[in-house]
Amino acid sequence: MSAQDSTEGIVIAIDGPSGSGKSSTSRGVARARELRYLDTGAMYRALTWWMLSQGVNVNDADAVTALVDTPVITMGTDPDAPSVAVDGRDVAAEIRGREVTTNVSAVSAVPAARERLVRTQREIIAAARAESAGIVVEGRDITTVVAPDAPVKLFLTASPEARAQRRSKEVRSADVAATQADLARRDALDSSRAHSPLRQTEDATELDTSGLTLDEVVALVVKLADEARDH
Repeated sequence: MSAQDSTEGIVIAIDGPSGSGKSSTSRGVARARELRYLDTGAMYRALTWWMLSQGVNVNDADAVTALVDTPVITMGTDPDAPSVAVDGRDVAAEIRGREVTTNVSAVSAVPAARERLVRTQREIIAAARAESAGIVVEGRDITTVVAPDAPVKLFLTASPEARAQRRSKEVRSADVAATQADLARRDALDSSRAHSPLRQTEDATELDTSGLTLDEVVALVVKLADEARDH
């Protein structure tokens, strides 16, 4: 991806583990500055959902690789109504289910899956830059792989307890301890995979959201974006 061009829209890249506040923050920043929004994690979930629906063994990298280009994944980038469809079917609810959550790290670790979806993500970013004020992109490899030249790069973190509380509320689970254990499992898988692991780049601003309200986090990111525009 080419370096940021002043004649094109801005790219705000936000990475971080589950429960760190990426989605809420990204959508809030996109709304505040009338930008597009892309949840790349939803794309991996959509691909995982499709693989599972077809009976593919997602732990068999060769089986995933053979079919990785088959489903058509379509992403809506309106921060007020982000959408994800597979072969024309709305799967926004299905991809948040436990089966997909349990298996998405396996699919995400397959190089062919990442190559296919990163290619699509870059196409969406390029279109948003050309057609709008820009885009906020969230995921686990946005600052490192998808948009390494983004002028605003953040790595969101939060304490394990805060992340577990947030995710439990999101999935409506009363078992916070089990949620925390599951997050730790996903952290280990996402950080240790050979292809595009979750990691913080040296030029990304780390932001611990544990003791901050959503409005406070959004305001901090908006401030960084405004400063980047001014330079």
